[in-house]
Amino acid sequence: MTFKNERKAVAKTMRRLYKQRLTTSSGGNVSMRNSDGYVFITASQTDKSCIKWKEIIVFNPKGENLTPELKPSMEFEMHQEIYKARKDVFAIVHAHPVYASTFAVTDIKPISSMTGEARFVLGEIAMVDYKLMGTEDLATNCASVLKNADAAIMKNHGAICIGKSLFQAFDRMEVLEFTCQMYFNTLLLKNCKQLEEAELKRIDDLK
Repeated sequence: MTFKNERKAVAKTMRRLYKQRLTTSSGGNVSMRNSDGYVFITASQTDKSCIKWKEIIVFNPKGENLTPELKPSMEFEMHQEIYKARKDVFAIVHAHPVYASTFAVTDIKPISSMTGEARFVLGEIAMVDYKLMGTEDLATNCASVLKNADAAIMKNHGAICIGKSLFQAFDRMEVLEFTCQMYFNTLLLKNCKQLEEAELKRIDDLK
């Protein structure tokens, strides 16, 4: 049991999140699921800025830790519940980017209807109600919301994005943060021109 390629891919994505200033050295987590149902996730209490492939935990399809020397992320149950709810999802990125996290601590919901790219990549941005991190309540809450969304703001916490691949989940996180920053700027300018409903439907239909 090694799964070096999968573990290297997860570690690389986590380092990339830190490099792009989408999370802190101790915050966030990344996972992927392969076609055989094995799940690979960043370990707890590791420096996410320089995490190595040997610090990625391997779970078999039964949920058993095949790398017991590593402590699972406290959000592992959240990842597991999302995978159960979305059979089409094979990667999850949870991070604490500044602008997305800023909206997480306000009552303002960011929108994806400003540009075609944001709408196409993100769809409708969802909101997950606050639950204590690492709890079953947070896991079930996130999984329920993400049944019908690919990107979400986690209230008083951060952001989470899912995808068919690590790249797609990472791309959604990056676009989500860019979109939140852009929307934040429009609030300062007090002027935001959104795409019309007919155009949004055309973009949604492309997917």
